[in-house]
Amino acid sequence: MSDELTFIHAADLHIGAPFRGLRALSEEWARRLADAIPAAWDRVVEAAITRKVDFVVVSGDIFDSVRASYRDYLRFFDGLNRLDAEGIPTYLCTGNHDPLSIWQQDFFALPASATMLAADRPDFALYERDGRPMAIIGGRGYPNKVWSPNENIAEGITRAAALEALGPRAAEAPYAIGVLHTGLTLDPHKAPSDPVELLAAGFDYWALGHIHSPWVNDDTNPRLVFSGCIQGRDVRETGPRGVNLVTLAPGCPPRIAFIPTASIVWEKVTVDASDCANIPALVAKTMRELFAVNGDASCEMMVSRITLTGATPLHEVLSRPGVLEEVRSSLNDSYSEFFCDALVDGTRAPIDEKALRAEGLFPAVFLRTADALIEDTAGQIDYLQEEYLARNVPLTAALSDKRARELSQQAVDLVLDLLIQGGDD
Repeated sequence: MSDELTFIHAADLHIGAPFRGLRALSEEWARRLADAIPAAWDRVVEAAITRKVDFVVVSGDIFDSVRASYRDYLRFFDGLNRLDAEGIPTYLCTGNHDPLSIWQQDFFALPASATMLAADRPDFALYERDGRPMAIIGGRGYPNKVWSPNENIAEGITRAAALEALGPRAAEAPYAIGVLHTGLTLDPHKAPSDPVELLAAGFDYWALGHIHSPWVNDDTNPRLVFSGCIQGRDVRETGPRGVNLVTLAPGCPPRIAFIPTASIVWEKVTVDASDCANIPALVAKTMRELFAVNGDASCEMMVSRITLTGATPLHEVLSRPGVLEEVRSSLNDSYSEFFCDALVDGTRAPIDEKALRAEGLFPAVFLRTADALIEDTAGQIDYLQEEYLARNVPLTAALSDKRARELSQQAVDLVLDLLIQGGDD
């Protein structure tokens, strides 16, 4: 009998959540978006069944609202029942969106193979395979929507505490998995926990929820892991979304494989319009860029926020009333699986710097002054640091010489653009 153990780590399903910030949706796209999150949960269930995993862990925020709809209840519990029919147990904890107090009032009875970890104390379960103890599951959920800042959600969730709670048979289990809905140190406001404490708790893998982007600590063992949400809901949640397939084996760190579950991905796309002579050329290039981005997205359908950049003669055309919206409509009519939610004009008019320098007027003086400033990168960085400090704003990262030059050139382009436009009015 193999000593390997495989399970799926899912989190932040947010079944019932609305999609945010979208406009002018067609009837078809409204239908697609309405079904995207429940369909992602169906893919989680299907992934578990087809891969014949030992069990599934869901680390909180199963529903988006404390008053989820009856239809959402049915969709989620149908998945649990499908897993139960295949002999795949599920281990759950509640999150801040669906605290345990609401589950106890409103939700259906869980199937026999599903275990909801307690929220008022550390809780433990023992997974057995063919009568043999294989894994300790330890964790805790949210009792209410807000976690007390005076209480540590991870306190008492250790392997030693599990052995005391579960009895001597638990000592035979080769593995232990922690389950928490926590901000860790990434979100200090939502049930934060100390990574050092988790690493010392005696678990092989921590299945964490709350942070919507996939995240894993370094290659140390055990692993602290956020699987991320199963379906992005707005342009802040770009890229592939899904769950982790985790394999535990004796003497080895956990092996983690990503399984995409989203039917629709969100992407921010930048298109350089400087080589586009006309609007049809711009639409064609933008579609090529969308297909290129989509090639890495692990998903056929895509919602995009597109920013046009570069110096182009189309700058004046794009600034005319209604043109950007016409271009956006043309993009949305080009391929039914892509939806452009917003098209942003970040282009600028072409500027002949050589001619401006030759004229010897104010723009020439400005350019000579800018040349000297761009060369003095150390002075630029010192200036920015002083300005940040004067406003009591911390610098988020050290500025490199290259980045300082890029910012300076962007400032020069902006000033010249304003000068040229001002001269035309």
